[in-house]
Amino acid sequence: MDVTSFGIDHDRLLRGIYVSRKDTVENGVLTTFDIRMKEPNREMVLDTSVMHTIEHLMATFFRGHKQWADKTIYIGPMGCRTGMYAIFKGDLSSEDVLDIITKCYEYMENFEEEIPAAKSHMCGNYLDHNLGITKIECSKFLEEVLYQMKKENMEYPIQKN
Repeated sequence: MDVTSFGIDHDRLLRGIYVSRKDTVENGVLTTFDIRMKEPNREMVLDTSVMHTIEHLMATFFRGHKQWADKTIYIGPMGCRTGMYAIFKGDLSSEDVLDIITKCYEYMENFEEEIPAAKSHMCGNYLDHNLGITKIECSKFLEEVLYQMKKENMEYPIQKN
């Protein structure tokens, strides 16, 4: 069984943006990014209402972005609730997406409207959102990680066997 994420040393993993995997599909490459907002097993995980709100806002941001709409394949939460996954078309690096992910988190930090698609006919759990805490979490991630990005926040620590 080759599950890349199981080989990452979660005891040393920091918050950041990591290339989780690259998959060849037909003539192109899809790059999956691990947008890690919380240090695994060392910080409180994100509340489900916050993750759900981030999912709606990130999807809206990327699907509506002039350059990134056609490159965006998927935006979704990690099961462990420490961050989000984003899958984009292209053979990309963390450096390639740092600017657009930073802009996305700025968008979420400053978002003041009704949460997109938070209606019963559009969402399977439309009441499970929390914009206020989402904005706080996005601000913290921007200030503490994205605005101060370092090499160790973009390269996975691999387990030593």
